[in-house]
Amino acid sequence: MRKIYSLLLTLVLVGGGKVLAQQDAQFTQYTFNTLFYNPAFAGVEGLTRLTAVHRTQWAGYGYGNPTTQVVSFNTPIYRLSSGFGAHFVQDRLGPESTLQLQGSYAYHLHLKELRTKLSFGARLGAIAKSIDNSRFQANDMDDRLLQIGQAYEIQPDFGAGVYFRSEKVFGGVAFSHLVKSEFKYASDLATNPLENHMNFIFGYDYEYGRKVTITPSMLVQTDFNGYNFTLSTIGNLDDKYWAGLSFRQGESINIITGYSVLKDKSLRFGYSFDMVIKGMDAKSRAGSHEVVLSYTLPQATPNSKKIIRNPRFRHE
Repeated sequence: MRKIYSLLLTLVLVGGGKVLAQQDAQFTQYTFNTLFYNPAFAGVEGLTRLTAVHRTQWAGYGYGNPTTQVVSFNTPIYRLSSGFGAHFVQDRLGPESTLQLQGSYAYHLHLKELRTKLSFGARLGAIAKSIDNSRFQANDMDDRLLQIGQAYEIQPDFGAGVYFRSEKVFGGVAFSHLVKSEFKYASDLATNPLENHMNFIFGYDYEYGRKVTITPSMLVQTDFNGYNFTLSTIGNLDDKYWAGLSFRQGESINIITGYSVLKDKSLRFGYSFDMVIKGMDAKSRAGSHEVVLSYTLPQATPNSKKIIRNPRFRHE
């Protein structure tokens, strides 16, 4: 496990550069919300899953702190060796609101010799941004931008990615906002283009005994001007309870915990708390809170024949 963490740290440190000026929402429990980062994740698990996420960043900051909600769905399509996913995002930051609706399709290759599933995915959707200029505290009340009032605009969005999953190792890389749409907010005086982003996830499942799994992982994000990384380690007991710690570069130390609510472990609840360690005076000492709720639908075994039983015979 030390070798794996050494590799993760090396990948981060050799990159150098500035901290990412983030446009997309950030999440602490990224391994439970992978579809948000990579369209190739759709259907990889072989499960039909619904996931809802709510994040309040820098709680107690007052007006303007980021709040984000994500609702996602993904399922395998066995006959086509592929998967489908969709997610909706609502992100609010000060006077700006962002809505996303994205659909993802992924094609799966089964590398039997390597016991690995390799997935190629693409994402197509739309992003709507709005700014309520009346909520600004202006120094110049005659500023022409303030005369616009409520500005609203919709632009197309496109992304692509690759993801792999083996018995113990998982990861992938994805590129978002490839269209690089530009939001003018009803005025040529104020433009806000979507920058191309790359998300890289890598992790390893280390089995300790029959019921305990320890998973170190990392998330690296970049807009090709700067980068940001998060390192996490989560321990899982019998896929029913889990807890761990993570560190987000230049931001916080995070506590992660969760449990499976039902006996069949289909309903999962997760919570994380981010303790801000840098820029506390400018942010909030109350930290950030994130809740994840997911439900796995009953899944039929693919390509299985129905068993017909009769007092005289059994036929498959």
